[in-house]
Amino acid sequence: MSLRTEGAQSGGVAVEFDNDNDRDSPVIKAKNIPQSALIYLKGPKFLIYVSGALSMWGDRMWHFAISVFLIELYGHNLLLTGIFGLVVAGSVLLLGALIGDWVDRNPRNKVAHGSLFIQNISVTICSIVLMLVFSYKKWIEEIWDGWLTVVCYTVVIILADVANLASTALTIAIQRDWIVVITGYNRGHLAGMNATMRRIDQVTNILAPLAVGQVMTLASNVVGCGFILAWNLVSLIVEFIFLSRVYRIVPALSVKPPAMEHQSYLERKREGKRSKARTSACPAAAISEESTSLHLQEIRRIPVCLHRLRGLLNTCREGWRAYYRQPVFLAGLGLAFLYTTVLGFDCITTGYAYTQGISGSLLSILMGVSAVAGLLGTVLFTKLRKACGLVNTGVISSALHLVCLLLCLCSVFAPGSPMNLSVLNMGNASDVGGMTGGHQRHGYPLRGSNNQPLLPDRSSIHWTNNTVLFENAPAGTEPESYVSIILLFLGVITARVGLWSFDLTVTQLLQETICESERGVVNGVQSSMNYLMDLLHFIMVISAPQPQHFGILVIISILFIFTGHTMYFLYARKVKRKPRTNT
Repeated sequence: MSLRTEGAQSGGVAVEFDNDNDRDSPVIKAKNIPQSALIYLKGPKFLIYVSGALSMWGDRMWHFAISVFLIELYGHNLLLTGIFGLVVAGSVLLLGALIGDWVDRNPRNKVAHGSLFIQNISVTICSIVLMLVFSYKKWIEEIWDGWLTVVCYTVVIILADVANLASTALTIAIQRDWIVVITGYNRGHLAGMNATMRRIDQVTNILAPLAVGQVMTLASNVVGCGFILAWNLVSLIVEFIFLSRVYRIVPALSVKPPAMEHQSYLERKREGKRSKARTSACPAAAISEESTSLHLQEIRRIPVCLHRLRGLLNTCREGWRAYYRQPVFLAGLGLAFLYTTVLGFDCITTGYAYTQGISGSLLSILMGVSAVAGLLGTVLFTKLRKACGLVNTGVISSALHLVCLLLCLCSVFAPGSPMNLSVLNMGNASDVGGMTGGHQRHGYPLRGSNNQPLLPDRSSIHWTNNTVLFENAPAGTEPESYVSIILLFLGVITARVGLWSFDLTVTQLLQETICESERGVVNGVQSSMNYLMDLLHFIMVISAPQPQHFGILVIISILFIFTGHTMYFLYARKVKRKPRTNT
């Protein structure tokens, strides 16, 4: 579906092509290379890339560091980290539609600058609070019988959550709206910018946590907080300048659809309700003055806060309806289903690998290889889109993703797999993490009493990108076979190629298909769906936490992923049945 020939003419950025006459003159072409490079460095694409890289680097550092800080604050216990994760996921789930509606209703520069300012200032203040807590922790614990410590924890979690909400708004504004306008609604250029932004995200996802982790390990947590604080202040200034320049040099960004011609779905719903109320109020003779006055009195009795709350709830409801009525609804929902999985390089999969005898250094290498596979997925996306079209690219990527995950399915039943359904019996509920019972086939046993902290002392661990790697791991028995764990990681790593290609496909479908006045609210609801499905996978792990359960989690994850791709196949079939007015 091509929406955008008019958009390119009405405000899109003009795309420059090589002049055929210059190809015959190597001297002229050589002179134009430095000038072209200078134009590119001053152009909107490069400025967006640099701004995005700074923002992603700061986000990755902060998301990694805040989890470590919360563990350190609460005596090497995961309680605060779990509460923080629940608050972050729940807030985006509940407020995603409101954030998107705010993005739609306000000028682009105010949304970007406001989100950027709130995000960085929240992180800055939170870093200052953490520095004070780490520096004066014993003194703070003695005030108000320790309740001041609880207040500090609450402030840290709230500020970190506000920063995440602002980051969500900024991501929706820049990566879902600005990029579309900057490319002049050109599908090829849009695919290129999406792929480049994803490559930047993949690189920062590996390097940023390693950088801040080294600072925290070699120096201290206070120095780590100071490093993040300084980064956010510098990043705030640079990003503000770059985004302001992009807004100035791309005139189309300052133009939003006229309110009458391109009203958002929520605005049309509100206007429809008002007109319906006016229509019902037209026969004035039928409505007595007494009933009207009684109605007004009832309205006045309702507090203003309840009126506002009702308006916010209506906005959320209509936002989800707007998401549901989109032609690309099935594709977006299919992408959300892919978040309910343990087959990724998060703390769950890497923690499981550790119990199966994989060393920390090898895990780090595997994470790097996984990032390379993700980069290959972005390259595959651009190639397939040119050769097969966007919708077919999603079909091919889905098939590739599912085929690679068959290796993970085979790992469940391969030699060396610890899966043992008998541990589901209630009699084994007392086993600590499933590691001390007699059903354990292999893995590292936990030593010490039942009161031993979940994490050891900080001096004996290395903090890496999404996992905790122990320096002095207890020497357990050798696994019976490494076939299972090899198949698991081979499937996870190779599946990243199809996964990221599919993710980029759905992202561009959302960008191309959603009306400009609804991009914010629909992408806000999409973020809510992603967080909802991500919550489900943590609930799965809580329900089946032992290593012997991991095979069940793998099977459930593959079922969710298969369901998500099936939704996309249904979407692709529906699109192909429509008459192709534009290709």
